[in-house]
Amino acid sequence: MIRRLGPGDLPGLRALNRLFGEVFDEAENYTAAPPDDAYCAELLADRDIVLLLAEMDGQAVGGLAGYMLRKFERERAEFFIYDLGVDEAFRRQGIATALIDQARQIARECGAWTVFVQADVFPEDEPARRLYRKLAREEMTALHFDIAP
Repeated sequence: MIRRLGPGDLPGLRALNRLFGEVFDEAENYTAAPPDDAYCAELLADRDIVLLLAEMDGQAVGGLAGYMLRKFERERAEFFIYDLGVDEAFRRQGIATALIDQARQIARECGAWTVFVQADVFPEDEPARRLYRKLAREEMTALHFDIAP
């Protein structure tokens, strides 16, 4: 079952962070300094932040975090899939595709004209790239730069 996290779903958000920490092997980044409850409440109330949690028998097995980006050049939006992960024991069961499909539905309902995702080019990320290629209407090569604030 996939559900969108919303106001008051702090346990779901914490479960999503733990899952991402495990799936991406970045527990330090996702769980070492968790945001406080007030910050989480703001995130969960923001309709432009889409947090999806896939669960089986009460266990978090997959998740997606995305952002609706309102555009200035036209009255439209784009939807950015920022994180997508599925527990290794539950991969190849259609969970990632189902998460993306639900995100696409939300994006359409919010007036987004496109959904996009970035993919790393490391060998271990090939399964993700295969999935994105299967769903994509276009593939673009781009460079990503992290710039200090």
